[in-house]
Amino acid sequence: MIIAVILLPFFIHAQKSTIISPGLMWPDNEGNHINAHGGALLRHEGTYYWFGESRLRKGENDRTNYGVGCYSSDDLVSWKNEGLALRVINDTSSLLQPGCVIERPKVLYNSKTGKFVMWFHHELKGQGYKAAMTGVAISDRIEGPYKYIRSLRPNAGTWPVNFTDEQKRAIPGESSLKSWSEEWKQAVRDGLFVRRDFEGGQMARDMTLYTDRDGKAYHIHSAEENMTLHFSELTEDYLDFTGRYYRVLPGESNEAPALFFAKGRYFMFTSGTTGWKPNPGRLAVADRITGEWKALGNPCRGTEEENSITFGSQSTYVLPLNPEKGIFIYMGDRWVPEDLYNSRHIWLPVEWENGLPVLRWKKEWDLKEYR
Repeated sequence: MIIAVILLPFFIHAQKSTIISPGLMWPDNEGNHINAHGGALLRHEGTYYWFGESRLRKGENDRTNYGVGCYSSDDLVSWKNEGLALRVINDTSSLLQPGCVIERPKVLYNSKTGKFVMWFHHELKGQGYKAAMTGVAISDRIEGPYKYIRSLRPNAGTWPVNFTDEQKRAIPGESSLKSWSEEWKQAVRDGLFVRRDFEGGQMARDMTLYTDRDGKAYHIHSAEENMTLHFSELTEDYLDFTGRYYRVLPGESNEAPALFFAKGRYFMFTSGTTGWKPNPGRLAVADRITGEWKALGNPCRGTEEENSITFGSQSTYVLPLNPEKGIFIYMGDRWVPEDLYNSRHIWLPVEWENGLPVLRWKKEWDLKEYR
């Protein structure tokens, strides 16, 4: 009886934490840092699933232990490691062989087919970032394993919907324009790289997926040497492209797109193109998902230094926690290029200022306040 009295307070207070601490090590149920970078969340049957780049630990030589990690949670704080949802294929004839690069994986559930579909930015072994392809995989189970289908450059042989007939005609001497000259910049805005890549397909690097309110799904990716975003419509089964795509913010060098719908408009966080180094965050808005999109500047509200590096992060996804009430979570990555496994997760609540989403740094914050 005495023991029961002593232990009772412990059981009363042994509640799950609801505290998010951006930038700190975030251990999973096995005590390891959550290895799901550049990723996104999908809620299915009441459980959250976190997909992201499963990076090799520093010094690890087994490149077959690489792919897309999956974690599950019912509270967004405590995460169970579900293992690799997609693993590289140990076959030199496969494009997904060890040594390739898999980045920014995203997963959608297709209610018509009952399948889970994963898309990711895919670079080929030994080619650096030259391939600029996107890969697709499919699974019957949300946690996988996912079966790799193929990789490609989207929209080969098709023009953007918002492309004029004049833009389809090459400008004399455009291929010899000096990079970053004013003439070159204007040529890029007018579709220089779209014309260049017309036959083989458009480049696809940093990416996200988004299902619109009408059920159409879009593959949103940095294209045209990372100078322009493409919003590419997916087929009904989410496994291919319809050939309908839109150029967004042409020539403005955006990557790391993270899209969400709130207060009757579409918003998008992006970053500039400075590799692994953080830069000032960007916000854009549109009345329709296909545009026209308007750039609104930096959404960060911090010190000058914090704003210049988006609190040391790069956007990857926006989680709709309670969209009817305007409650969203910004998900970003604080990259550690010399040890990508150890890159940190930056989760911040989206706040609102004059009808626009803004971000403020919080050393820690309580999920209970954002339900």
